Amino acid sequence: MAGKTDAVLFDMDGTLIDTNYLHTVTWWESFSRAGYDVPMPDIHRAIGMGSDQLLDALLPAGREHGADADLVAGHDALFSVYWSRLRPLPGAADVLRACKARGARVVLASSAGQDELTVMRAALAADDAIDEVTSAADVEQSKPAPDLVQVALEKAKVEPARAVFVGDTVWDVRACGRAGVRCVAVLTGGIGRDELAAAGAERIYPGVRDLLADLAGSPLGLG
Repeated sequence: MAGKTDAVLFDMDGTLIDTNYLHTVTWWESFSRAGYDVPMPDIHRAIGMGSDQLLDALLPAGREHGADADLVAGHDALFSVYWSRLRPLPGAADVLRACKARGARVVLASSAGQDELTVMRAALAADDAIDEVTSAADVEQSKPAPDLVQVALEKAKVEPARAVFVGDTVWDVRACGRAGVRCVAVLTGGIGRDELAAAGAERIYPGVRDLLADLAGSPLGLG
């Protein structure tokens, strides 16, 4: 059984909130409007990166980078149409409250902008269980760079060895590896078990509800 951790760092998109496929569609539409034909499967596999790295991964290197801000703004405007309909994934609020009740600090490790973050927190409806939150304003580089994980650790006031990150993409897992933090992965973002394991996920669950049912036996060690 894993030792008890002092802080649990939770990704939001695709881990706690059911948004990954909405992001895929809205990026696709933003690209299409700008004249880029990017297949949705490629976009989906890049979800979890910050917008800066996502654009570099999906679009031609020789593009006019000055237009990148318009692409991001287009995605954000399209995604905002869904804000009122965002829903937490099964067990999302419950797992936060269970971690908090068992003595762990709970940090939402998100690179979303402030407005989007506010909407997701409202959909989650678990502020009573949240100790700290990160946002895009806190980091210079997005995942898979380790910045977000490191900022979350600073906010939690714990050493890397005393924290566990819960995420849903290979970018989460790789960012954790670079920050020296163990990562538990869930399949609710649509990324396959084999890919998450190959990236270095310590344990993989179908979703956070399944993690909740195994808190004591999981790498969190919260009995």
